[in-house]
Amino acid sequence: MFVTRFAPSPTGYLHRGHAFSALTAFNAAREAGGRFLLRIEDIDRERCKPEYEAAIYEDLAWLGLEWEEPVRRQSDHLADYQAALEQLKGRGLLYRCFKTRKELAEIQSAPHGLPEVFRGGPLHPNEEERWLEEGRPYAWRLSLDAARAMVGNWAGLTFEEEGKGVIRAQPDLAGDVVLARKDVGVAYHLAVVVDDALQGITHVIRGEDLFEATHIQRLLQELLGLPTPTYRHHRLLLGPDGKRFAKRDKAETLRALRERGVTPAELRAEFGFN
Repeated sequence: MFVTRFAPSPTGYLHRGHAFSALTAFNAAREAGGRFLLRIEDIDRERCKPEYEAAIYEDLAWLGLEWEEPVRRQSDHLADYQAALEQLKGRGLLYRCFKTRKELAEIQSAPHGLPEVFRGGPLHPNEEERWLEEGRPYAWRLSLDAARAMVGNWAGLTFEEEGKGVIRAQPDLAGDVVLARKDVGVAYHLAVVVDDALQGITHVIRGEDLFEATHIQRLLQELLGLPTPTYRHHRLLLGPDGKRFAKRDKAETLRALRERGVTPAELRAEFGFN
């Protein structure tokens, strides 16, 4: 059974880029006679707002999409992520990172303008204990060195990308990623692989800007013994300025399009959908 999903974060109103991604996944499920799920990725409790979540349902219904109920909201399933986190901790795959944002910015600023991924490691136990007693904030990071020792050669770590065939995963592209912070129980990479497995997602259809994220997510699937979906990273919609639509750039929202009389049929035609 073909099962895919659309998983927005309620940190703002949806725009054309979201609509294109949601319709791409929805149409793929319909053509395959499969299932289309909606997931609300709301682990960022500071930026996620109830009004944005309500608008997601309204905008997607306006587009003509239908999805199964109940909708999985990440904030309702923190125990699932904690269980995965504890599993990784128990196998010695995580370490506490006490680096501040300023320190990380300095580390990741390369002299030739090329960003570098973070690679670190656990502190000496005595120093870690002292910093914990001082109450210093920290994040849990995945140790690529420990993961490599457990998984072995990355050459055996692959995933299927529609249109490209079998891709060899390169987790080193991401470095020692954050999987949880003291103030937030889970980070994106861990939550998404746990959700996809628990929801039985067979096909992950999302924008090509997330292609590189697949490499580290494939490693997490391997470490946690989770199934690997087939991936399809679709093109990104670009605005008149040549940049992709983004919330931070205040891209025109779907509700604004609706208010000025644009119809779902017109939007579908603009995207090249029937």
